[in-house]
Amino acid sequence: MGTANIFGFAAFNALSFQMIIGSPMILYAKSLDASATVLGIIAGMLPLMVIFQIPAARFVDTVGYKKFVLSGWSIRTIFAGLMVLVPLGAGFLPASSRLALMLLLLFLFNLSRGISSCGWLPWIASIIPASRRGHYLTREATMVNLASIVAFWLAAGILGAEPAPWQFSSLFLFSTVCAGISLLFLRRIPEEDRVETQERPPRPRLRQMLEQRPFRRLLSMNVVWALANGGAMTFLVAWLKSELDWHERSILMLTSATFVGALANQFLFSRYLDRFGSRPLLITGMVIWIGLLASWTSIAGGILIPWTPLVVILMLVFGMGGSMVNLANLRLAMLAVPEVGRSHYFAVFSVVSSVSLGLAPVMWGILVDAFSGFSRQVAIGFEWNAWSLLFAWLTLLFCLAFACSLRLEEPRSVRWDVLMRFLLRRSRVRYWLRPWSRATPRS
Repeated sequence: MGTANIFGFAAFNALSFQMIIGSPMILYAKSLDASATVLGIIAGMLPLMVIFQIPAARFVDTVGYKKFVLSGWSIRTIFAGLMVLVPLGAGFLPASSRLALMLLLLFLFNLSRGISSCGWLPWIASIIPASRRGHYLTREATMVNLASIVAFWLAAGILGAEPAPWQFSSLFLFSTVCAGISLLFLRRIPEEDRVETQERPPRPRLRQMLEQRPFRRLLSMNVVWALANGGAMTFLVAWLKSELDWHERSILMLTSATFVGALANQFLFSRYLDRFGSRPLLITGMVIWIGLLASWTSIAGGILIPWTPLVVILMLVFGMGGSMVNLANLRLAMLAVPEVGRSHYFAVFSVVSSVSLGLAPVMWGILVDAFSGFSRQVAIGFEWNAWSLLFAWLTLLFCLAFACSLRLEEPRSVRWDVLMRFLLRRSRVRYWLRPWSRATPRS
């Protein structure tokens, strides 16, 4: 049927975009003395451009999902190629000019991607049966994570400790080549199955969409989640570079651990996604994120020492928790969106969460710059500074996102405690819990 080409596209697309919108781009901007606010703009640009899905949704059904996505991905590959030239201008352009040029190209790259992505989720939802979407999302995420690990190891090897401009150009050239290969796989993915007829009903209004309680609650949870998650990795990279003075190779190798954690989630939990539903995995992921950000707050405040093995473990947990939430959230969105008018529903879903995801790093960048140099010691030796304030705010937002996730509705979903009992019965963890249960007093 050709759907296997989706996974080839996912792999090469990940090899491409991790160089352009991932940690390598953040490190290149830091090499040009970009402030935290500028880093926030770079991190938020991709999700903010998704807002153009709203006007694009009016045309995507007429043009066709495949043609729409293919055109946008081709245009963004051109802008990726132009980024190769920016670091090579170090001999005759000041750092501020190179940063401005890169911001312009990133804007155009993300704009073309934001418009064309309007057709991606409806396209995939039309060719993947509902009973297999959890399996599809798991396999796609596996390919993305494996490719991302390769991308970051390659970037770490090329950049080294003190990278020269040509080394960044090499990464951007590699990104452009991988983007071109991903287009070959994209062309081989089957055309969508048309559901909406030629005499289409009027497109659903926003008020009509929000009247559906499952969709409304999912949107609310995504807004809070996006505000908490937006820019988290960006500012972790910036903190490791500016406060701990880690060099580029170490940061990129450390960042790759997040994708190892995501792969661990796919092997351990995601196989139960279609069987038990999205809510249990989503709630578990939220709990993990709360503990994770509380740990980063303690490290930034001086309570915990940034011991390298501890930081590696936290990065692994970062990837595992993020993978849990993303997989469950996407599958839940596919269930909450009706087939008729799905382009508009997916556009609203993507835009609302992506605008929040885009505004968040800009706000957090302004917060870090505003409190730069601030320091206040409190009890037990904890220090409030720009970074501990940032991570503390994110922890509170994740607590709110957890509360919102408890209110989500999903058909054919088991309760969270039922899933935990099942996993403990099927897992070897039960052998470790048996002495505890025997020692516990019984009424």
